[in-house]
Amino acid sequence: MIEKETHMTEQEIQNLIDRAIVAREKTYSPYSHFGVGAAILCEDGTIYEGCNIENASYGLSNCAERTAIFKAVSEGHTNFKALAVVADTEGPCAPCGACRQVMGEFNIPIIIMRNMKGNIKVVSIEALLPFSFSSNDVIDR
Repeated sequence: MIEKETHMTEQEIQNLIDRAIVAREKTYSPYSHFGVGAAILCEDGTIYEGCNIENASYGLSNCAERTAIFKAVSEGHTNFKALAVVADTEGPCAPCGACRQVMGEFNIPIIIMRNMKGNIKVVSIEALLPFSFSSNDVIDR
């Protein structure tokens, strides 16, 4: 289900999903056994993959979406077209709140959520994170 015009071809969307599936295979999730993969498409066409990385101290774990975003940003990319996230869930895999906030920080316009059964939902960042806290809310002191 696509709720927003993506300005992406079906092939571009499928390629991003395929890269997220590949990333999921690299998950480090010995505690939850819940593997998640993500792939982010930069404005220049570069794609970065990320998987979830757990830690025995759960709060130090990192989600797949943030791993992909942080990899891209660490390589100098801050303008993005879309992000795909894939997991073995009943419906399309929705990002957690922390990931949504990071997606909002970088204004990633299209979020592609999919499960391993092939169910897909594509939404805008505004639909995923309404009333977000952003740089507009930070007062310069």
